[in-house]
Amino acid sequence: MKISEVIEKIKKYTRGIDALNGTNQPIRDETSRDIVAYGSVDKECTGIATTCYASVDVIRKAHENGVNLIVCHESLFWNHGDHTEWLEENRNSVYLRKKALLDEYQITVWRFHDYIHSGIPDGKGGWVDGIFKGFLYKTGLDRYYVPAIRTPLQYSMPIMLNFQGMKVWEIADMIMEGAGLNGIRLIGDPETEIHYACIPMHIMFNDNEKITMIDKRNIDLVIAMELIDYTVNIYMRDGIQLGDPKAILTAGHFNTEEPGMKYMLHWLPDALEEEIKTIYLQSGDANHYLLRK
Repeated sequence: MKISEVIEKIKKYTRGIDALNGTNQPIRDETSRDIVAYGSVDKECTGIATTCYASVDVIRKAHENGVNLIVCHESLFWNHGDHTEWLEENRNSVYLRKKALLDEYQITVWRFHDYIHSGIPDGKGGWVDGIFKGFLYKTGLDRYYVPAIRTPLQYSMPIMLNFQGMKVWEIADMIMEGAGLNGIRLIGDPETEIHYACIPMHIMFNDNEKITMIDKRNIDLVIAMELIDYTVNIYMRDGIQLGDPKAILTAGHFNTEEPGMKYMLHWLPDALEEEIKTIYLQSGDANHYLLRK
């Protein structure tokens, strides 16, 4: 099967509706993030490696395993849309060396972002966000998932969880173990008992709606991907200092979404309808922690 056919089969397996931008219209390839970031699609696929990010180490491991298609969730060249003109113009050294490695190994990289978030079959006639279903499944948090009401897509943000009094450190252990992490950032007391938690959309700049949701829904724990210092972070800290039993756990964007690409191996054979070598390569926890003695 050619790489172009592999890509089309995977896309066809998904719901294909624009869930991220809220248009509820079919995903348009000309505006989608899901692009061939590098390489040719007009060649036979020798195997598929799924990963969150096609790092240099992932590229090397893909070659060692004899696969020539990397399906990644995030961009290859460090910007939205994987534009490379600026890198070529400036003769960026990391770009040129990474590009040379891809050329040497004849590897094609396809970004699989909007389509996997649009929904994969849940086996019951419905749809689930493939990334966050994978995160909750691999960490064991899916048993605490509160189904969304009046939506065709489950496990889409904001994700609500009911932990029924579990302690923060127990939840943190589940995330670290299931996602293969070196650690996790905590704001709050690890002994805090958690009832209601959420995984919101990105906590980046304009977070008034998230703060309102946390207040109105009595959220005790935020499981964050990005976490800047001057919105939700300090709101939760003020609540803690006023005596509220609240906490934040954040592992990073890639660390949170990577289990969804591992989970892809569960359904990829059904999508391809043909036996092709498939492996998962963890791009890995980029964070290490130096603790004050």
